Amino acid sequence: MAVTEYRVGTGFDAHAFEDGVPLVLGGVRIDHPRGLAGHSDGDVLAHALTDALLGAAGLEDIGALFPSGDPSLAGADSLELLAKAWEHVRDYGWRLANADVVLIGEAPRLAPHRNAMRARLAGALDVEPELVAVRATTTDGLGFAGRGEGLAGHAVALLVR
Repeated sequence: MAVTEYRVGTGFDAHAFEDGVPLVLGGVRIDHPRGLAGHSDGDVLAHALTDALLGAAGLEDIGALFPSGDPSLAGADSLELLAKAWEHVRDYGWRLANADVVLIGEAPRLAPHRNAMRARLAGALDVEPELVAVRATTTDGLGFAGRGEGLAGHAVALLVR
């Protein structure tokens, strides 16, 4: 008799705001005066989700798969990196049961972009948007995110095989 196996992974990412770069969250470009500094496009939601998926599968983290010192990844689209990491996870026989990503910061407001982010993240994983929740919270002014210095993302993913 086959036994169903479940695995949970978590991911976290944080980047400082930077002038002169676009803000990309969950694969969606958002009108905001500053973007996030990073070797790629700085998408903290996609990065956190990538690490959650890799962690649940027991694989190395995003930095091992896509090193920040690799010049070919400068300015890379984080959704493309997420899709490549997901392909790697699927090669081990895993399917996504669900994922939950949380943006941590005071601004921008996530609500107007939530559905587009769900659709873009789910598209990179080739799953229905209902399997990917996108939420946000503030830190009530505490820490770097509360001071408006940057944003963070946290993700949890449940895999099944």
